[in-house]
Amino acid sequence: MATAAPSAASRIAVVTGASSGIGAATARQLAAAGYRVVLTARRTDRIEALAKEITAAGHSATAYQLDVTDRAAVDEFASAFKTIGVLVNNAGGALGADPVATGDPAQWRTMYETNVLGTLNLTQALLPKLDASGDGTVVVVSSTAGHGTYEGGAGYVAAKHGAHVLAETLRLEIVGRPVRVIEVAPGMVKTDEFALTRFSGDEEKAAKVYAGVAEPLTADDVADTITWAVTRPAHVNIDLLVVRPRAQASNTKVHREL
Repeated sequence: MATAAPSAASRIAVVTGASSGIGAATARQLAAAGYRVVLTARRTDRIEALAKEITAAGHSATAYQLDVTDRAAVDEFASAFKTIGVLVNNAGGALGADPVATGDPAQWRTMYETNVLGTLNLTQALLPKLDASGDGTVVVVSSTAGHGTYEGGAGYVAAKHGAHVLAETLRLEIVGRPVRVIEVAPGMVKTDEFALTRFSGDEEKAAKVYAGVAEPLTADDVADTITWAVTRPAHVNIDLLVVRPRAQASNTKVHREL
């Protein structure tokens, strides 16, 4: 069962995919920056524990169980608010690394539904609330995968390119309204779950992604970038911010000390 939705306030920041990784780190940092964070994810136990952690640190957080691909549930969630200040569309992820010739259509569909339609659902449902704040911000956490393809990544690349195009188009369509659209595109980020999920729990394959890379990005690095972009003055829009570790020059060029 979902916990009760919070009351509305313009300093509310909704973070999707907040149960781990970049989403959890972003929620912590936005809360520390003074936002009342609303943590959404499918894993209720994770977001409830994070909300308690943030509250214990003297900040404000509420957990709300939500599947971003369930439009009816998203609309119900959005109905609890009159206004919000920030929406961080972080829910997403990669599945598989097969070539186009043998890729699993079910995995492609899941990636598209989560990365693109999930972002669409939350953005459509909460855009009027962001407008009502008089100073709203939509953040789309895409990926460098959305800006350059690589072998074995077509399904994820297609999904993240969709997220990139959604952000780019939305910015054009709402210019003149009091809502910024920010895209943050991380490169190689080492988190506890991303590569494991991509390779269906295969720890050996997941470890190879980061093999020899001394310092891949961390979730906190990306969260710091998101928080910096969100907390710029209202007239400053960070259209697109690509962030990679120093060891990664492109999606296919990585320095490894092996």
